[in-house]
Amino acid sequence: MVGNLVGLVLVSHSRTLAEGVRELVGQIGGGEVFVGIAAGGPDGGLGTSADRVAAALREADGGAGVVVLPDLGSAVLTVRALLLEEAWPGVRLVDAPFVEGAVAAAVTAGTGADLEAVVAAAEEARNVRKL
Repeated sequence: MVGNLVGLVLVSHSRTLAEGVRELVGQIGGGEVFVGIAAGGPDGGLGTSADRVAAALREADGGAGVVVLPDLGSAVLTVRALLLEEAWPGVRLVDAPFVEGAVAAAVTAGTGADLEAVVAAAEEARNVRKL
């Protein structure tokens, strides 16, 4: 983790997908922001795990907060359940597109922006038109 920047955690059913997004985010965002991964099932296949999410949240938390971006379905449910079971101050689950939201969040966090600004950037990525 670098400095006191907002961290990111990517929660995905696929480790390969999450690693690819982390690689993209690192190259575009300059590698300043910690991007953790909680991905894959216990057997190495597809799936999600609350234990992996909790470990990634602890690793990403440098004091400025953590933005959590799930890919879909049970990844969202896993994060929601974890956040209800245990107090995670400064952790925000965002409703944002997985790739675009992660890039926007990392770029914004890399500027030293606070948690609310990083959340807003991730969520606003939904409105970026491609045409």
